[in-house]
Amino acid sequence: METAPALSMPRTVALVGLMGAGKSAIGKRLAQRLALPFVDADTEIERAADCSISEFFEKFGEAEFRAGERRVIARLLENPPHVLSTGGGAYMDPDTRAALRARAWTVWLRADLDVLFDRVRRRSHRPLLRNGDPRETLRRLMEARYPVYAEADLIVESTAQPADATTEQVLLALRDHLAASCTGAAA
Repeated sequence: METAPALSMPRTVALVGLMGAGKSAIGKRLAQRLALPFVDADTEIERAADCSISEFFEKFGEAEFRAGERRVIARLLENPPHVLSTGGGAYMDPDTRAALRARAWTVWLRADLDVLFDRVRRRSHRPLLRNGDPRETLRRLMEARYPVYAEADLIVESTAQPADATTEQVLLALRDHLAASCTGAAA
């Protein structure tokens, strides 16, 4: 079996999607395969705020969190190409979306409700899932966010398959996107 040549990414690859879509798991594998640094925006936000995202939500609320998230992502996009895992709500912010569009290729990891719920139901660190029925919250978030996520450059299905298989799908989508970009530039 032949190994495909390594991709050279001229831009950051930003993963977007709901919590549980696999942005961190896929992002780490993708960064390794592309020989790029992996950066988790949520981790960078926690570092900048010197507290957890849950604590930040409790102390300052979601609006202030989103403002900080916008600043951190804008700063991260100034760095050389890397793989960036964004928080589930980051892409909903028009300014963040515009910055990502200008400086990165965005990949939406689209997952259905059953997959998302199965991945997040045993975790207690998700502030948006702490009140009410988590499955219903996810359903409402999907309804509101999926039309916006659909603006991403690439869409890859994140299913119950192993993360390595989804990573391969992302690599193939990036390869096709890069080839189309090069063809378009040559035309």
